Amino acid sequence: MNILFTFPGQGSQKCGMLHALPDDVEAARTIEEASDTLGYDVRSLDDADSLRSTIAVQLCLLVAGVAQARIFSASGHEPDMVGGLSIGAYPAAVTAGALPFADAVRLVALRGQLMEHAYPSGYGMMAIVGLEQRSLEPLIAQVNSTVTPVFLANINAETQMVVAGSDGAMRELAALAVERGAQRCERLDVPVPSHCALLDEPAAALADAFEEVVLRAPRAVYLSSSAARPLFDGPRIAADLAGNMARQVRWSDTMRLAWERGARLAIEMPPGNVLTRLTGAAFSQGIAASCSDTALPDLRVLIERERARD
Repeated sequence: MNILFTFPGQGSQKCGMLHALPDDVEAARTIEEASDTLGYDVRSLDDADSLRSTIAVQLCLLVAGVAQARIFSASGHEPDMVGGLSIGAYPAAVTAGALPFADAVRLVALRGQLMEHAYPSGYGMMAIVGLEQRSLEPLIAQVNSTVTPVFLANINAETQMVVAGSDGAMRELAALAVERGAQRCERLDVPVPSHCALLDEPAAALADAFEEVVLRAPRAVYLSSSAARPLFDGPRIAADLAGNMARQVRWSDTMRLAWERGARLAIEMPPGNVLTRLTGAAFSQGIAASCSDTALPDLRVLIERERARD
């Protein structure tokens, strides 16, 4: 089990990300299928104005990830494992064969709508670099004693955390974190407080929608970044997808799990390279690469070399 495909989450979106996909029949097929499901051209969503919407961002990330994975698959380059951060879990589940793509499009459109309507303004997420979890958690507790709660949302690396909450709470936490030695506190391009209890209600509504969808056992190992464990049957993957907006992301643990299960080459689907940088620590003896930074022929060579080692 050498090959891992990773799929990025909200905050990695880029203007023109769908138009930048390779000129390939699989990309065209994916865009057409998504457009038919939505009833409009999904490529209309990747401009700067549209990407202010959580709905547009999440749909674009879904389509970009599935399209790129299908391009690899069409040339015989299937992953052994898949893992996605937040919304990235949806293209991961599609690529693993657990979730039909048309159902994923409908569910992601609803997911974005539920999240956007729950917190239209005044909330979001912030990355904190340079503090370990044990140093950050007391600061979060201190802020929560005085203002609207803030939550530890993502554990992306040993000293790269993401918090979610109100603007005021994050500002107060940033000031404390810098005082305690944080290298950087950066507001992310995510206008909703994901991966915390603030989204319990939207997650429950999305779970109801999943009752109408049948998921299958995956053909590739599906790694849940919420549980940091593999899931092998459709109902458990459905529950993971429905609830992940309100659950903490354990990306660092998930990548260590992938390595322990034999992954030696991690390829990040578009856009961006955030996961490639985060995966590098766990894959220090392997290779982590992104489709955004590495030419497609070169990535295919990497896959073929890794397969030859099996």
